[in-house]
Amino acid sequence: MKTLGHRLVSPWRRSAVATVAGALPVLAFPAPSLWWFAHVALVPWIALARTAPTGRRAALDGWWGGFGFMLAMHHWLLPNLHVFTFVLAALLGALWAPWGWLVRRLLGGVPSRGRVAAALVVLPSAWLAAELVRSWEALGGPWGVLGASQWQVPAALRLASVGGMWLLSFLIVLLNVAVAVLLVVRRARVPAVAGLVAAGVVTSVVWVGAPVAQADGRTRIAVVQPGVVSGPDGPDRRFGLEERLTRRLAGQGADLVVWGESSVGFDLDARPDLARRLAALSRATGAAILVNVDARRSDRPGIHKSSVLVGPDGPTGERYDKMRLVPFGEYVPARSLLGWATSVGEAAGEDRRRGTEQVVMDAGGGLRIGPMVCFESAFPDMSRNLAEDGADVLLAQSSTSTFQQSWAPAQHASLAALRAAETGRPMVHATLTGVSAVHGPDGGRIGPWLGTDTSTARVYDVPLAHGTTPYVRFGDWPLHAALLVLAAWGVTEGVRAVRLRRRPAPGPHAPRARTAHGSPGRPGH
Repeated sequence: MKTLGHRLVSPWRRSAVATVAGALPVLAFPAPSLWWFAHVALVPWIALARTAPTGRRAALDGWWGGFGFMLAMHHWLLPNLHVFTFVLAALLGALWAPWGWLVRRLLGGVPSRGRVAAALVVLPSAWLAAELVRSWEALGGPWGVLGASQWQVPAALRLASVGGMWLLSFLIVLLNVAVAVLLVVRRARVPAVAGLVAAGVVTSVVWVGAPVAQADGRTRIAVVQPGVVSGPDGPDRRFGLEERLTRRLAGQGADLVVWGESSVGFDLDARPDLARRLAALSRATGAAILVNVDARRSDRPGIHKSSVLVGPDGPTGERYDKMRLVPFGEYVPARSLLGWATSVGEAAGEDRRRGTEQVVMDAGGGLRIGPMVCFESAFPDMSRNLAEDGADVLLAQSSTSTFQQSWAPAQHASLAALRAAETGRPMVHATLTGVSAVHGPDGGRIGPWLGTDTSTARVYDVPLAHGTTPYVRFGDWPLHAALLVLAAWGVTEGVRAVRLRRRPAPGPHAPRARTAHGSPGRPGH
């Protein structure tokens, strides 16, 4: 591995290798779900970038690797966005160019112990900085954050309650850096091992000290998943199927029934007949029903996606309008500039309208619910806000029917485990076509997942917990710490550079004189 970079003479060949190396971490996510692979998946990429002949080439290795990572993570968009998927991957991949440069700067050649020690902190911090920037909604949001690959690891979920998925990302990159040093920089093994031991000790202390979510109650929540319903009369037929599935829940003691995203394709104010049918379902099941209306509203302009709570007397007035929209799927960023995407893919022909604030709803019986819609469940700050505002249960109404045969449904459902563990609140992920999932306040799975081949209604016995996790209390502190580390390193490097420029150049050495016996002597003797 030492000579990997030197053997790749062709820049294009090197770029291809960087792209493949960058794509490797996707195997740790669903559907493959090789969570353990995340701990070494970055090693080939690091080994390549450190051998780059120049800093510019290392930055290109970072860019190409980032391109591979983003393309692999979002490959299921290809049938819909076509060539724009590559444009998106190239744009986001550029965020890893500084990371590639830093890999060479800190680990290139034969690094000193100080540089290796710095790499164990600076490189994970730089990775978090890239994840922070790409988490901006207009760039696709925090889908595929490296730490989210550990959604099924109980120890990782417990750490997430302290520092969120960001802390997991930091630790995963640190581990990859240490493994890379152990494999390719043998002379620097001591600081790498020391860093691993220190990280292990700190992680163990945090894990032991992290509060464990203690269940202090239970509620019964039903998920209605109709499956794929297509055709010009799809909205009507879907509503009828959801209605029949919901009637099966009568007598099962559900406290709340949840339908998926876009489960109602008509504005309920404009269709009072549908509102009456929903109210009848609420009376039959003895539970409020949370539907999701995807329609042009009659009381304001534009199309909204709204979580609407319906009780035995009809809509209760509790309503949440989706705030964070899917780029290109629900709106086109800078449409005047990027509107051409609608001609090469299935980008939104009309922008959806945004809500203005999150809502915690009273579902009856003292149960308070915090709804989110679709990829809003990828944003940890939204679930944090709902937990702080008193939500007992987090809900995500979703539909990934466009990507039914891809990895997207399982990737989306897995996010519920992270959001639950971070907040200490159970989370219900209800979809139209699968995968639907429920996770307890510690992030553990409750009951079976409902796959993409399932059409059913199922009741889940959901434990409730009401403590406050460190992550809810302190927020995204790993991101803030990472930015401080990068700032401190930058200042240190700047001071060192100034000192080197100010250091006087060594003067010419006077030749040594020879004595009468021919032996060298000092000048003047």
